Amino acid sequence: MKVILLQDVPGTGKKGEVLNVSDGYARNFLFPRKWAMQATDKAVKEVERRKEIERRNEAERLKEAQDLASTLEGKTVVVNAKAGEGGRLYGSITSQEVADALKRYFGTEIDKRKIDLKESVRQLGESKLEVKLYPGVSANMILKVVEAK
Repeated sequence: MKVILLQDVPGTGKKGEVLNVSDGYARNFLFPRKWAMQATDKAVKEVERRKEIERRNEAERLKEAQDLASTLEGKTVVVNAKAGEGGRLYGSITSQEVADALKRYFGTEIDKRKIDLKESVRQLGESKLEVKLYPGVSANMILKVVEAK
């Protein structure tokens, strides 16, 4: 019997797949749990239409991430911090502070978990950071820490 999986089923397949399974497995296991539905022509066309929409949305998100990466690439982000003798900071610069600075200067809301500081920033000056915008798309930026007045 041909079925369309409505969710991931371990050992069987992933959501949206059209599979050929035994009649008993479908009727006694997949259908009662609402994990699959019978693959009629209309249902298969609907699944294909949804997959095509998802592919278009995915391509659009990738394009937006690439545009943002080209905008941010090589730019400098300035963060103010209190410092003591010799330019040593009283704390360290966190990725949340960098995310706030990115929002302030570039108007882009970026999750702090997507900001990768190469090393812990505890001195005034410049260091490198990487902003991961999408799988495979990232922008390298410069973090400049200046003393707060």
